[in-house]
Amino acid sequence: MPIQKVLVVDDSKTELMFLTDLLQRNGMSVRTAENAEEVFRRLGEEKPDLILMDVVMPGQNGFQLTRAISRDPQYAGVPIIICTSKSQETDRVWGMRQGARDYVTKPVDAVELITKIRALN
Repeated sequence: MPIQKVLVVDDSKTELMFLTDLLQRNGMSVRTAENAEEVFRRLGEEKPDLILMDVVMPGQNGFQLTRAISRDPQYAGVPIIICTSKSQETDRVWGMRQGARDYVTKPVDAVELITKIRALN
């Protein structure tokens, strides 16, 4: 099933705008959240087909959120792509171990991200 609804999680307004614009230009509808509380509120409103997750955020970080979402039976089937400035291999491995399906580093390469999203279909 093609990915239509994406939840973008990032505390940076600039990143939210960039990713929202990119995804909408590729035919997806986008909802955003800037922290853990908003993430769970958005998930309760509508289950997305994909979550793009930043790591460095106030409160719960993206690794913790990824782990919580991927271990929740209600959302375990929703793929998560971590989208972060943390570019160390250990960060990538840790993110994948938390339940992420893929890992993209910032600045985001638009073609790479869309290719990875399409690969989930």
